Amino acid sequence: MLIFKKVADLRQWLDAEGRKEKTVGFVPTMGALHEGHMSLVLAAKTECDLAVASIFVNPTQFNDPNDLEKYPRMPDKDIALLLHAGCDALFMPAVEEVYPPGLDLRVQLDFRQLDQVMEGVFRPGHFGGMATVVKRLLDIVQPHRLYMGQKDFQQLAIVRDMLRQLGSPIHLVMCPTARETDGLAMSSRNLRLAPEMRAAAPVIYKILQEAKASFQHEPASIVQARAIKQMESAGLKPEYFDIVDGMSLLPVVHYAESDFIVACVGAWAGAVRLIDNLVLKAPVE
Repeated sequence: MLIFKKVADLRQWLDAEGRKEKTVGFVPTMGALHEGHMSLVLAAKTECDLAVASIFVNPTQFNDPNDLEKYPRMPDKDIALLLHAGCDALFMPAVEEVYPPGLDLRVQLDFRQLDQVMEGVFRPGHFGGMATVVKRLLDIVQPHRLYMGQKDFQQLAIVRDMLRQLGSPIHLVMCPTARETDGLAMSSRNLRLAPEMRAAAPVIYKILQEAKASFQHEPASIVQARAIKQMESAGLKPEYFDIVDGMSLLPVVHYAESDFIVACVGAWAGAVRLIDNLVLKAPVE
């Protein structure tokens, strides 16, 4: 696996590979990698000629400086995992490489309600920073396919809309959420969970599964109220439990209202904020 820290060096290698007409699959990450990330790399490796990953803890998408400071960083372990997964190239830039001084790279797009609901309510500015860094990395790597996990469903919806607005030819691939054996969605933040919160956190997936079964015959308000109460009883502090259309992220009240329905949750487990989601109704392909 080749490791690049400079944009120019990565671009030189990618340009040379492009002349060989090789397809590139790209997996952007913020490090502290786990099996979920590896499943993205494996998908890229399977479907493309080259799998390229990036590790960059993006400062512009943290609305809380303490969260940025506490974000786990373990580059040696990450590199070993990517090597084992067969990743072809890793981009590990400094902040100055991604955001050169004097350049305004902010994404100026109207995402309508996509960045205003759910996470957008509780993490102001997060999605603007996320969209900016994803656009910047895509401009650098210029992949054919972009691989992102379903766990960050709202992020994925915004990136999909960004690619649409930009008329980008890049194909966005949503990969299933990787879970621990007890159902907890794999996340770099799980490393920071206190033991009692790690024991309580799997209730989130259990509640999502129950919502999938009950929403077919109960209105969203009933399902949501029960979910919030169950999370609170388990010792979590829920911020939202929303049932939304999978494309617009607008609320869905009844099962028959949409062909694509997703339940999304954000909750605090002690000092760690967790998110998860589950498709309640999948679109017919």
